[in-house]
Amino acid sequence: MKKFLFAGFLTKFLFLINFPGNAQDRPVAFKGALIYPVTGPAIEKGVLVVQHGRILAIGDASTTIPGDATVIDAGGKVIIPGIVDTHSHIGGPEGGDGSNALNPEVRVLDAINPSSNEFKKALSGGITTANVMPGSGHLMSGQTVYLKMRAADDIEGMLEVNEKGVFGGMKMANGTNSMRGTNGFPGTRSKSAAMDRELFLKAVEYRKKLDSARKDSTKVPERDLRMESLVEVLEGKRIVHFHTHKMNDILTVLRLKKEFGFRVVLHHVSEAWKVTDAIAAAGVPCSIINLDAPGGKLEAMNISPKNGALLEKAGVSVAIHTDDPVTDSRFLIRSAALGIREGMSRQKALEALTIAGARMLDLGSKIGSLEKGKDADLVILSGDPFSVFTHVEQTWVEGVKRFDRAIPSDKAFATGGYKVYPPEGNADDDGNHNEWNDEAR
Repeated sequence: MKKFLFAGFLTKFLFLINFPGNAQDRPVAFKGALIYPVTGPAIEKGVLVVQHGRILAIGDASTTIPGDATVIDAGGKVIIPGIVDTHSHIGGPEGGDGSNALNPEVRVLDAINPSSNEFKKALSGGITTANVMPGSGHLMSGQTVYLKMRAADDIEGMLEVNEKGVFGGMKMANGTNSMRGTNGFPGTRSKSAAMDRELFLKAVEYRKKLDSARKDSTKVPERDLRMESLVEVLEGKRIVHFHTHKMNDILTVLRLKKEFGFRVVLHHVSEAWKVTDAIAAAGVPCSIINLDAPGGKLEAMNISPKNGALLEKAGVSVAIHTDDPVTDSRFLIRSAALGIREGMSRQKALEALTIAGARMLDLGSKIGSLEKGKDADLVILSGDPFSVFTHVEQTWVEGVKRFDRAIPSDKAFATGGYKVYPPEGNADDDGNHNEWNDEAR
């Protein structure tokens, strides 16, 4: 039954993203920019041609431009792929509540407001795709969604289905966020891991029942929403996005991964610098956050600005995320620049903003680099990507211009404050905004 339900949803989704009104009919050619394809060498005075939401051609000045193309002079500008934010909380997402520490059946999909101004804020920072997550106040707070920053009336119009056939991952966490010791929540790190194991063992048994039902239809088990999503995790279709900070918590995640065989991306990993060899040996990618000011939770007190460089040196795939509102979506490129200052290579920093994150969401065949046939997601910058003087001038999603700093109403999203994009779900009846809830992050 689940396969039929998903097939129907997928048909509707594919219709939405392929409907002719969602992308330009005439080709658009960007000419004269310094282009960073990311998966290939930089192109001086390059040409990038897009049509019907895809990249039609990319190359040097000799690249053929269709006669009916709209030509945009991008001389003196820099073009990079649309940025992929692997960890965000924009759009007012919600996950599991205080009734349960483990909530695999909860879908953040059912809570996000597609008309949120925070999506425009992300576009002003060059972000074209985001992994929007529920918070980390639970061992398992629910299913994430991979969203493309299209203009859409409903959340279905923003969803990205990846090559595994799902439109999100599974958010898990360990450490102090989920250690409460009340209402069924764990009080220790050991109990946290034990509760994870107990739930995964149930999922293993449920998968065995499903396997038996394929041979004997009379053995089909009663539908279990909690188990269904975890079976997708066990089968490698749904990636676990695991919030973790301390060295011992990171090693616990690697232990759970080895025990149950699920695919995982380590998020934050404040103390990754202590265990880079273990992370590399496990073949696990890391989505890190770069902070430029002290503060936050005690378990992140040993965060190192050299995390990106040390993980790169160890051969670990690294993406950089916002965890918006921890880092404002407008400043993700700046976070990569901070990584370079501490030893990351420029190439790996560019990858950390683009293709590395795309691969962590199983979207690397569609986004994350400027290649013929991929989605026409691109960012036009005023100068060097990692200069403090550079601005995002335009952001294009599938060949449609979604942000233009030259338009005053758009520029407001790049320069304005909470009056432009108030924190979702944090206003009282009079519209007064309260402080952020740490647990929501």
